[in-house]
Amino acid sequence: MICGPGDGAFRMHIHILGICGTFMGGIAAIAREAGHRVTGCDANVYPPMSTQLAAQGIELVEGYSPAQVDLTPDVFVIGNVVTRGNALMEEILDRALPYISGPQWLAENVLRGRWVLAVAGTHGKTTTASMLAWILEYAGLAPGFLIGGVPENFGVSARLTTPTLTLLPQGETKDGSFPPGGGRLGWGGEPSPFFVIEADEYDTAFFDKRSKFVHCQPRTAVLNNLEFDHADIFPDLAAIETQFHHFVRTIPASGLVVANGADPNLERVLARGCWTPVERFGIPAGWNAGAEAADGAFDVLWETAVQGRVRRTLPGAHNRLNALAAIAAAHHAGVPPAVAIEALGAFRSVRRRMEVRGVVNGITVYDDFAHHPTAIEMTLAGLRAKVNGARIIAVLEPRSNTMKLGVMKDRLAASLAGADRVFCYSAGLAWDAGAVFAPLREKVVVCDDFDRLLAQLSATVCSGDHVLIMSNGGFGGIHGKLLARLAGASAR
Repeated sequence: MICGPGDGAFRMHIHILGICGTFMGGIAAIAREAGHRVTGCDANVYPPMSTQLAAQGIELVEGYSPAQVDLTPDVFVIGNVVTRGNALMEEILDRALPYISGPQWLAENVLRGRWVLAVAGTHGKTTTASMLAWILEYAGLAPGFLIGGVPENFGVSARLTTPTLTLLPQGETKDGSFPPGGGRLGWGGEPSPFFVIEADEYDTAFFDKRSKFVHCQPRTAVLNNLEFDHADIFPDLAAIETQFHHFVRTIPASGLVVANGADPNLERVLARGCWTPVERFGIPAGWNAGAEAADGAFDVLWETAVQGRVRRTLPGAHNRLNALAAIAAAHHAGVPPAVAIEALGAFRSVRRRMEVRGVVNGITVYDDFAHHPTAIEMTLAGLRAKVNGARIIAVLEPRSNTMKLGVMKDRLAASLAGADRVFCYSAGLAWDAGAVFAPLREKVVVCDDFDRLLAQLSATVCSGDHVLIMSNGGFGGIHGKLLARLAGASAR
């Protein structure tokens, strides 16, 4: 029996090292929902993750003190933020206590026996996985999921499962079939077998240098795109392609690979060997999109056959590709394209993906996770399609390990060319940001002092502007601070 929170009984006690990361925090939430006792620790235990975990009955410890072994969990679950030399990890090793990586624990205790739909790729994983989970939810399949962001349709980044209360249409069965013309499928209160996961290529743990996604063992796998990234652990693109091929090797012959047919790097991965049927998207000989209308709507086609029209979704060509991938993956799980297309009309985006943080005096401030030149360029193009000729002010914090190393610095200026003004926060960089952004000339401001950058940004914006703030971190709370300054200025 799976005990739920508050039952007073636990199946297992797990203690998670690095619990405040999105992935490990998601594992914690899922484990607690499954009826386990969950405790954890991290170097930075603070809201919102700390309050979210505490609300779920998860006990948190600040830091990695060796004394935590006295909690005597059944197993320590290790996040990839933990390295050799970590005081608690050294104590675990010295005492030969049981430990396991987060991805492996998830595979053995949650994913085994389920229909896993995994979304991999350099860009768009979070958005595509969120779209896919929402399509399955809308169709009544009540999937579990673990996503590296918070889909606004759900309000949480992870859940084990939620049995649907949707009534079965007359004549409907529980075998996954749909009535003529589509409709919603109910599972009659039984747990759903479906689980959507964002499949990350970053390494698993200090003792397992394979990519996390090799532990997913999906039946349906999306390969969104593939570029060089994570320069802190991968020496070159070929090394990442090898990991993607390891992932492809784990997909059964009865499964499906949904691949971006316009990506030559993915085609090179598949050419190394694929034992699973492949459906491609983004090309005429597969799932493809018609031209985008002025209101953002577009037709979805399988080869030349129109499947329906998406009436409302996120802006940009990259999000049309994300939508196609989600539709194709959901179709493999039994959702008719017409139902998936209808679901996307009610999709509400993901936090930190072109998320509007506020509007003050006609100035709109967005938060976006973009931290790779390709993602930056695509995000700007999507916003440009939305706002047309309005002024876009791009604010970038090059914060990821790859960015700080300067591996892609020579592509940054071109990726930001679509903005009308550019502000770059250059503190902590190992390269000369002023020289890198020199091609943007007078429209760029490079500053290594946060307060000075904020002051210059506040003095630059005016009514009608769209301020796109891009970082894979908190960026010093710049969104709220900018909005507060603008509100204060308008009140005077």
